[in-house]
Amino acid sequence: MLDSDLAALYEVETKALNRAVKRNAGRFPPDFAFRLTAQEAESLRCQFGTSKEGRGGRRYLPLVFTEQGVAMLSGVLTSERAVRANVAIMRAFVRLRRMVESQRGLARKLRELERKYDAQFRVVFDAIRELMTSPEEPEASRPVIGFKPDS
Repeated sequence: MLDSDLAALYEVETKALNRAVKRNAGRFPPDFAFRLTAQEAESLRCQFGTSKEGRGGRRYLPLVFTEQGVAMLSGVLTSERAVRANVAIMRAFVRLRRMVESQRGLARKLRELERKYDAQFRVVFDAIRELMTSPEEPEASRPVIGFKPDS
């Protein structure tokens, strides 16, 4: 999540959130929080229509927080609002993780069913093909049926 999004949820200014993170830098290793590259920030700016550089808006590249970084913010921002927002965010992460896992489980079950039924249907299709092709018999061994012209 972006620092500005979290700041809005916690009802603090983005610069106050970033200051708190900077004061507690040891709690936010790169796998908890990191700065976007200039290219990534530009891509976001274009997508969200934020102000151009030099005309207000951000002066620094945004911080991005992973799930663990959001959890760590609860120890840094201790207002009642921040704690409530953090609990809600963590619950959303848990729901998201459960949804992803259920999709993985569903995909796995589908693959198993496909393997199981593909093999069974292959047998059925092979049997149908076999029934569709009759064994060829030589012409001479077949009796002639119907009108026989005089020879």
